Amino acid sequence: MEHLVKIELFGKHYTFKAETDALHATEVADFLVQEVSKIESQFNNSPTSLNQLGIMIMTALDIASNNIEIKKNHSDFLCEISEKSANMIRLLDNCLM
Repeated sequence: MEHLVKIELFGKHYTFKAETDALHATEVADFLVQEVSKIESQFNNSPTSLNQLGIMIMTALDIASNNIEIKKNHSDFLCEISEKSANMIRLLDNCLM
């Protein structure tokens, strides 16, 4: 089911259709607005102020960087769990012999 989600960026209102449930779509949109505001505030008082496209690119890079870090942490966690599981299985096998 499609849902309409409304957000405001740079003083402009945007509406988009979301294929996911309304709560999830709103959460994603709110996250985007929050991240854009965070990047925008970092450059507001800077002599090198960014235009809207620059802020969106910086926001996308920040979100992408966080996503890659989360994926790496998740992969590392799965490897650690796999190693610990293998060790436990070896210990249990040794106890049963």
